[in-house]
Amino acid sequence: MLRAAIAALLTALPLAAVAQQDDAGLAKFSVDGVTLIYDTETTVEGEEAEITYEDIDRLRALLRDNDGIKVLELNSTGGGVFASEEMARIVIDFGLDTVVSGSCVSSCVNVFLAGTSRRMLLGSKIGFHRRQWSAAAIEDYYESQRESRGWDTPYEFASWVYEDTQAETYKHLAYMISRGVDPAFAIRTKAVSNDDEWYPSRLELFQAGVLTE
Repeated sequence: MLRAAIAALLTALPLAAVAQQDDAGLAKFSVDGVTLIYDTETTVEGEEAEITYEDIDRLRALLRDNDGIKVLELNSTGGGVFASEEMARIVIDFGLDTVVSGSCVSSCVNVFLAGTSRRMLLGSKIGFHRRQWSAAAIEDYYESQRESRGWDTPYEFASWVYEDTQAETYKHLAYMISRGVDPAFAIRTKAVSNDDEWYPSRLELFQAGVLTE
């Protein structure tokens, strides 16, 4: 219901107002000619925004209402993995080009790789690291799902996590390769701790197929 209400609101508002209808008043989306700018790095009271599920409907609505948009400009240090995957699917469906202005790190890279052509403005950077799932989030998920999934013990849940992690890793690597990224480079991104970030050079990114121009 919340997503439907947001989508309806986006459709009804002019673009100038849309840019202000965001969580905590943050203007993640704005339009400049044929470019849709997605910037999650606006701060409010010292806290960074991030990629969220709500952004999926906002992205889709803006693209449907503005068929002249050809480019998605990104500046984000990441956020929700599954939200970024759905946003990437939308970018591919609309055939957009992508460009990094500032930084594109972690799950933001999923959205960037969805671009038909991909470039990075001078002075910008693209960063990679492994995915993470905090202990608190794992506990919450286990407690909320154990009855419906039939996990009688934490060990059964741990066995499921082990299988699911492998499936997710395969899915992500397959996605990167399908977007033209060199397999060896894609595998290397999985060697970076989630407490660290790897920022390859512009040449490395181009040679690996992350950048196309």
